[in-house]
Amino acid sequence: MVRTQIQLTEKQAKAVKKMASAQGVSVAELIRRAVDNIVNSSTTADTEERKRRALDIVGKFRSGRKNVSKEHDLYLTEIYE
Repeated sequence: MVRTQIQLTEKQAKAVKKMASAQGVSVAELIRRAVDNIVNSSTTADTEERKRRALDIVGKFRSGRKNVSKEHDLYLTEIYE
């Protein structure tokens, strides 16, 4: 293992200690688990994986509109206003 040092706010430190105690693990273990979650759920999937995911959803959703390919900018503007 590699020793590292981090700084937490008082509020974060209290919350982490409370969570670690409730789970019966050390603060270090809780932080390692949190880091694992971040690393494992990273959105930096490689290009091929991103393409595969995008192609997997093609055609699976319907808007009920017939002209989305032509009017997509209009629909996006309406949504974000």
